Parts: sequence; structure tokens; C-alpha cells
Amino acid sequence: MSIKSTTHINFRGDARAALEFYRDVFDGELTVITYGAMHAAKSPEEEELIMWGQVTAPSGFAIMAFDVPADRPYDKGIAPFFESVRGETVEDVTPIWEKLADGATVLQKLEPSPWAPAYGMLTDRFGVTWVVDVAAGAAPTE
Repeated sequence: MSIKSTTHINFRGDARAALEFYRDVFDGELTVITYGAMHAAKSPEEEELIMWGQVTAPSGFAIMAFDVPADRPYDKGIAPFFESVRGETVEDVTPIWEKLADGATVLQKLEPSPWAPAYGMLTDRFGVTWVVDVAAGAAPTE
């Protein structure tokens, strides 16, 4: 049996913009279904909001998102999760880092660290915190 986990991010009106951004960052394919298309909009303002959306990329990257409807409580909280992207080489992750960094707040520059050939952390323009790193070889011994 194989199990795959995909992060599902909740937004209030920003799901489409966020998914389009992630599609471009990861060179993926965007699929969305609006509340209007599912006849589930409770107001005209909800017609074009995302009821279900995802980005999948040939690299294996996948993320899902939707817009929390107005009649449901929503609080994005403070750093409720980090999305982690790990590559095999610095060359693999650097272009992703550079795209995610557009409009972001860099918390830790992408650079070598004691535990990985490269590690960085940023909060993107949608408030999602990303950890980007390169898988380390064997753990260092003391």
C-alpha cells in the first residue's frame, strides 16, 4: 500500500491567486472548481471563489486549497504550519526558492546549514511559511 499526503491550505478569498502563484513556481497544472460551478454559492460574491483547487507538478509536488465560505469561521492563525519542499540538490531547489521569494518575507536565507547542504525559510505573499532544503546525507556524528 502507498499513502501520499498533500497539504490543503484554507484561505478567505485568496485561494485562486495563491494556487496560480504555486502553479507558476512549481511549473505545475492548476485545477479548480468554484462554488458557482457546484451551485454551492450562498451569495453572488462566492460564485467565483474556490470550493476545491489543486496544483500538481511533474516533479511530484502537490498542494490543495480552497476559500472558506463567509458563513464559516476562519482564522489563519500565526504560523499554523510550514510547507516543506525538499530537493536532492541545491540546483533543484534554488529556482523554486527564487520564485517563492517574490514578495515574501525571508526568515532564513537559503544557504548551507549544519544539517543540510542548503536550508531556507520564508513566508510568501499569501502568509504561507515555506521551508526549502536539500536532503542531507547521513546524519553527522559527534
